[in-house]
Amino acid sequence: MTSVDALPDDALSLKQLLLARTEELLAARAQVASGEALIAHLKLQIEKFRRDKFGQRSERSSQLVDQLELQLEELEAAATEDDLAAEQAAATQVSAFTRQRPARKPFPEQLPRERRIVPGPAACSCCGSTRLSKLGEAITETLEVIPRQWKVIQHVREKFSCRDCESIDQAPAPFHVVPRGWAGPNLLAMILFEKYGQHQPLNRQAERYAREGVPLSLSTLADQVGTCCTVLRPIHHRFVAHVLAAERLHGDDTTVPVLAKGKTILGRCWTYVRDDRPFGGLAPPAAVYFYSRDRAGEHPQQHLARWSGILQADAYSGYGKLYDVERAAGPIFEAACWAHARRKFFELADIAAAARRKARRNAPAVISPIALEAVQRIDVLFKIERTINALPAEQRLTVRREQSAPLVLELEAWMREERRKLSRHSDVAGPIDYMLKRWASFARFLEDGRICLSNNAAERALRGLALGRKAWLFAGSDRGGQRAAFFYSLIHTCRLNDVDPQAWLADVLARIADHPANRIDELLPWHWRPRQLVAAAA
Repeated sequence: MTSVDALPDDALSLKQLLLARTEELLAARAQVASGEALIAHLKLQIEKFRRDKFGQRSERSSQLVDQLELQLEELEAAATEDDLAAEQAAATQVSAFTRQRPARKPFPEQLPRERRIVPGPAACSCCGSTRLSKLGEAITETLEVIPRQWKVIQHVREKFSCRDCESIDQAPAPFHVVPRGWAGPNLLAMILFEKYGQHQPLNRQAERYAREGVPLSLSTLADQVGTCCTVLRPIHHRFVAHVLAAERLHGDDTTVPVLAKGKTILGRCWTYVRDDRPFGGLAPPAAVYFYSRDRAGEHPQQHLARWSGILQADAYSGYGKLYDVERAAGPIFEAACWAHARRKFFELADIAAAARRKARRNAPAVISPIALEAVQRIDVLFKIERTINALPAEQRLTVRREQSAPLVLELEAWMREERRKLSRHSDVAGPIDYMLKRWASFARFLEDGRICLSNNAAERALRGLALGRKAWLFAGSDRGGQRAAFFYSLIHTCRLNDVDPQAWLADVLARIADHPANRIDELLPWHWRPRQLVAAAA
């Protein structure tokens, strides 16, 4: 720190000293901001690697990556702002500060390149000679985007008259998905995917299209959605048949606010997911959704009326009649979700949440040692499951009988012993009773290698719908809820099969009219090949 006596007396020297100190401060601030951004970047990468390798670490980690990405976004913006401020104020007395940025990946090779050549010097800058020889070139790539372009395609059908019989011939009109077809398949696919895949209501789409110079009314866009729903119904029927042909399903439901007579009611959206990949199954994954006005048990009973097998779901009482051993369509065996049971214990053993409450000076949450031990015991089972993921069912079952079965027996004995010591009013008594009353369903994974330890496949299928509720707020009617369930089935199944939903919708809408009905399976996402690839192969 500079003492008062050491400061210069004249104003000019004081200004120069103040400027130098300001430059140093800005450079230091930029360096700190850069370090924080780099730390946030590394934390995000570590968390992503952990999730890819080990899966979820805890209940709150489902949102951790999103929070880290948002934090990184803000820190990067602040670091860049401070970096530019330091550069603008830099003087000869202050050494230049170079921000340490994470290495940027090269742009994808499939993107088209446009070369813009900057003219070189016509004469040597040193001696003025014009005898210059090219040694090479330096290329700097900048990513740019071309604004969306709209165009009108005119289908011209020429007429011809016969000079012999005077008859008039003309080629038949091309097929359009929508009657009087003013909308092309790519536009229809974009409207559908924006509404059900990106959760953008039609009124917001209409506003954006109008700003781009293409006014489309809300009713006009709604007509296209209804028509496409009718056109794609055969595809949806095949989805339902494929899912209900599985021997094991994941089932779950969530709320859907629905507008009804000036108010909103809570409807339900049900999903059933077929995903045989955890036990090495060859059947492609798929998901179907159904809408209902309430959560009555008759709805899942109707959805699965002709199905029998293993149902992985939560302990919803509406599934009760499905588990009747004398059921006409055959028995359905319940496989309980260990992640759901673990969540009940985790809420009583969340040390991090208790620390946050203490930091906010709220009433401290009591951390149950019994709940904490239950979470640790269940986590060992999940750790074993991660080692056998995607193995054949026989190998999974062998490992479970050798490693998991003794742990499950110890867990049951420990829970029953601890439950005898607890009062019925104890917070941890509820989660223990929840598991012990359904212990046969929880232990069923030890008898069948196809069963998963959790019902996360169904919960992931409903995650997009839960996020979409924040955008569209509510469905307009019961029919709107049914259409939403219809298109959610198509879009989520495409995602499960690593297929671009919008590209698939555009290609199927363009082809389905003249496609043979007995070959409709060729248009399913796991068999689908774009038209240009089919033409090239032919």
